Amino acid sequence: MKKYIALFSVLLMVFFWSNSVVRAEDDAAGSSDDGTKVESSDDNDKNDDKSSELQNKREEAKAELKTTREALRKNLEIKREEIKKEIEAKREEAKKKMEALRESIKTEKDEAKVKLKEARIEGREKALERFDGVVTRITELKGKIVERMSAFELKGVDITAAEAFISTSETKLDEAKTKIVETNALLAASINELTLENKTKLRTLTQEIQTLVKASHGALKDAVKALKDAVKAKIDADKTTTEAGDDNSNQ
Repeated sequence: MKKYIALFSVLLMVFFWSNSVVRAEDDAAGSSDDGTKVESSDDNDKNDDKSSELQNKREEAKAELKTTREALRKNLEIKREEIKKEIEAKREEAKKKMEALRESIKTEKDEAKVKLKEARIEGREKALERFDGVVTRITELKGKIVERMSAFELKGVDITAAEAFISTSETKLDEAKTKIVETNALLAASINELTLENKTKLRTLTQEIQTLVKASHGALKDAVKALKDAVKAKIDADKTTTEAGDDNSNQ
């Protein structure tokens, strides 16, 4: 729980950091001296033309890069949606099998066996619920981070590095979901006690899920750090631009 609180705290700090950038830019714009007299010359005109041309090229390159990124993002979303549907279909199938096992208990006449089978089913269902709960929390946290990334992107912050970590987190989480589906199938195969082989397989699956979930969460932490660094870089760049503008106006 402390890890999630720490991530939210960092996001909140970055949010206020971004707002300070906007206020600083507004203050800089309000304090500019419109009465400054600038000498006009052919050299200045040529420099202005070159500066304008360079700016246009930068904007074109930025627009092209954004288009490419959007195309890649859409392709990834399509692939993830396909994986998501496949995983959900398999999980639904496993749930139906688990329900069928629960129904089969009703035909059991031995009361002791009924209680044993019911306890076995409940234990398996709770184990699967814990896995689902972890996946849900990571998904919700990822959504909040992506939301902040989108807001910062509109303010000119480069979120490329943060996006890469988000992609890694999603990949690891998808792999964990696949392992959870395998666990579902294993536990729903029979109401009988697991064989030694299946118990070993279950332990392996559980360890793999834990490792993947940890990696997914770690990538989210890296995304927050990358976003924080990107905001700082934007602040420094804006500060340099403002100082350069002040120097030019004072010449």
